[in-house]
Amino acid sequence: MAANLSVRVNVDGVSPHELSAAHAALAIRDGRLSSEELVLSCLAQIEARDPDIEAWAFLDRDLALEAARAADLARRAGKPLGALHGVPVAVKDIFDTADMPTEDGTPLHAGRTPAFDATAVAALRSAGAIVLGKTVTAELAVCTPGKTRNPHDPARTPGGSSSGSAAAVAAQMVPLALGTQTNGSVIRPASYCGVVGYKPTFGRISRYRVLRAAPSLDHVGVFARNIEDAALLAEQLMGHDSRDSATRPLARPDLVGVATQAPPVPPRLAFVKTPAWPEAAPDAQAAFLELVDYLGDAVVEVDLDDLLGDAVTRLHTIMEAELGHNYRRELERGGASLSPALRAILERGRAIPAGDYLAALEGVPDLVAALDELLLEYDAILTPAATGEAPLGLASTGNPVFCTPWSLCGMPAVSVPVLQGEAGMPLGAQLVASRDDDARLLRTANWLAARVAAA
Repeated sequence: MAANLSVRVNVDGVSPHELSAAHAALAIRDGRLSSEELVLSCLAQIEARDPDIEAWAFLDRDLALEAARAADLARRAGKPLGALHGVPVAVKDIFDTADMPTEDGTPLHAGRTPAFDATAVAALRSAGAIVLGKTVTAELAVCTPGKTRNPHDPARTPGGSSSGSAAAVAAQMVPLALGTQTNGSVIRPASYCGVVGYKPTFGRISRYRVLRAAPSLDHVGVFARNIEDAALLAEQLMGHDSRDSATRPLARPDLVGVATQAPPVPPRLAFVKTPAWPEAAPDAQAAFLELVDYLGDAVVEVDLDDLLGDAVTRLHTIMEAELGHNYRRELERGGASLSPALRAILERGRAIPAGDYLAALEGVPDLVAALDELLLEYDAILTPAATGEAPLGLASTGNPVFCTPWSLCGMPAVSVPVLQGEAGMPLGAQLVASRDDDARLLRTANWLAARVAAA
């Protein structure tokens, strides 16, 4: 590669790749930092860290630098600048990108190069962002891990299916990344890797030209190092898209403006253990109970076990039936190239009776209504993001069970990296709100992060 990755520039005392996205975007607008300098710094960090992590499925350094130089020329020419002008973003390798391959974590799609960008990728470019590269996904964004390892301990999983995106942000290879969540594929890897993972309300970000897995459950989500950056990225992506029937013509929320405000009154949280609490590791339970104790009167424990008792069964029925349908060609034409675990899921999904699938879907609105009623009294639900620290070994992406009810209901959720397990690995605290209450959710998450940091 012709580019020299030696980066000597500092901005406010740190290397460019260490900056938050909001800070970097401001420095670029002010002329204190160029996009090329920022991208070079990220590429140098990738060169230093990625051999041990392997977060990237595709990376063309020259293409990224060309885009950065074009962004710098646009700024110097006085052209209008988007909110992410010149800031690099990683994209999970299930989003179509017209200038890069999109291979979906499977040899069945190797060499696939789309002609068009996904709507979310097009929105990134419209906001001025640099698509730095494509990050590793689990096979067809389901369960079988890709090659990525946890940045905090390469012997552990980074989670999945958005493994590369979470790991790249955690290792400071890029400030922002796109992921997706059908069950727990944003919140869980964010918890394992110690970054912010935010899954907006179902349908707030278009999934057009994103791999279609289980469309009743698929969400686009984001990874960042702090709440403000997550809000900044997600805000650029939200909007109605007639090509995705889940999206609606709603005003774009002021996520950044609200998230960075102090709450007018201290938030009130409902601590919900969920029926999955016995599956949490003892150190994770202890850490969470210590957090609840520290927050004191801000938290009230609420037992929702009866309400959430069949959420896991419902989600798996819906998810497996839709996966079996949407991946039927992969199963029929290339089943031998699929992992045994994924093949079993697809075969099971194709055998689910239509009546069971429809019954699982029909029960969701009543569950959403009951949770909305509860959240009239609280700013958010507080619950674990994962069952514990990232598990040792790379054969599994971990257990998503603490994410399942909220993915089923399409409720916005965010993992805040405020806890630690007995091995010193990150643990996320998950906050969940009513549908479309995303801005207040992020403000509450920012409050929680600041409250814990002040301890």
